[in-house]
Amino acid sequence: MTFQNTREFARELDSKDTLNHYQQEFIFPKVNDKRVIYFTGNSLGLQPKRTKAYIDEVMNDWAELAVEGHFYAEKPWWDYQERFAEPLSKIVGALPSEVTVMNTLTVNLHLLMVSFYQPKGKRYKIICEEKAFPSDQYMFQSQVHFHGYKPEDAIVEIKRRDGEHNIRLEDVLAKIEEVGDELALVLIGGVNYYTGQVFDIKTITEAGQKAGAKVGWDLAHAAGNIKLELHNWNVDFAAWCSYKYMNSGPGNASGVFVHERHHNDPDLPRFAGWWGHNKERRFKMEPNFDPVHGAGGWQVSNLPVLSLAPYLASVEMFAEVGMDALIAKRDHITSYLEFILHEIDKEVESTFEIITPKNPEERASQLSVFLHGEGRSLFDYLMKNGVITDWREPNVIRLAPVPLYCSYEDMYDFGQILKKGILGK
Repeated sequence: MTFQNTREFARELDSKDTLNHYQQEFIFPKVNDKRVIYFTGNSLGLQPKRTKAYIDEVMNDWAELAVEGHFYAEKPWWDYQERFAEPLSKIVGALPSEVTVMNTLTVNLHLLMVSFYQPKGKRYKIICEEKAFPSDQYMFQSQVHFHGYKPEDAIVEIKRRDGEHNIRLEDVLAKIEEVGDELALVLIGGVNYYTGQVFDIKTITEAGQKAGAKVGWDLAHAAGNIKLELHNWNVDFAAWCSYKYMNSGPGNASGVFVHERHHNDPDLPRFAGWWGHNKERRFKMEPNFDPVHGAGGWQVSNLPVLSLAPYLASVEMFAEVGMDALIAKRDHITSYLEFILHEIDKEVESTFEIITPKNPEERASQLSVFLHGEGRSLFDYLMKNGVITDWREPNVIRLAPVPLYCSYEDMYDFGQILKKGILGK
């Protein structure tokens, strides 16, 4: 399609967009009494209107049933998390038994590393990407310290080549081969939070396992955003937060994937708790741990139902829409945003360098843009004029045109506000 930088053209695209009506399902903040253009769904998704009803249901059950809500609520609390299995399995490409919801993201990654980072002899090293999200970096450092290793010896970062913003697949595979029989674990972010680069999960997983390592993925920026086939790709484990592309609310519960081939391994260590115990015998308060079959066996504590309620509202919306429809719009609206940036670039002296890969296979719903010749003042101008975006030092803005609630007209309006912010200095 040949794009045009006009309001009429943007409105025409919106009129043909089968997901356009989902904007009405969300609550938008306002700036200057006008609905914002929201580009930070890669950090915190907007609140779906249906969320309140799901939370109110739990609150009403608590008020009317108290402790009996565990068994007699409309959605009984003791198995509330089981309602996620079917819709989440479709979002991440898993079997229903391979997914569950519990805790928060870094907590879950730590718990999964108990099972899947088992350094022994010379096989103790972890491969991760350079400039991983800081929480992952802190996690790696503390995990290797716990096992008695020094981070500078045990953590191997795959680096970008000089002058390049993204990591080449060939360099990932070469590093896995180089570390070889010293490699215990590969754990990478499926989508890099800074650049928006999407990694080849299937190929990297295969290479890591061929080297004798376990392979896991931090899917914080991937779940609900990219096409995932975790079961078919033979991924050992993964975890993701729910509050970015899946709009479950600030700091909310994390999803977990454990491949079915690990479900019956009695030698696989894990930290146990009573909510991971045999469901049918859980309330017998038995002294010995008998894990639930499947990913649910990694659960530890009684689950926070009030936190799960908004997440359930969201995954049921995803079930209505389907990942194929989301991805189709994601690719189209992201391409239109890219076009708008290039068009505005022609009209101003500043230069916009998009550091997110141009290849559609290596990017999703995020464009990270270097604003050469501009500084923090432009970001401040955008925020004051109703464009909610994200600033990363030294001068990068991250723009996520989330397909569920961003419109093509939003992309056009953003371009006009951006141009005015530069020319009006």
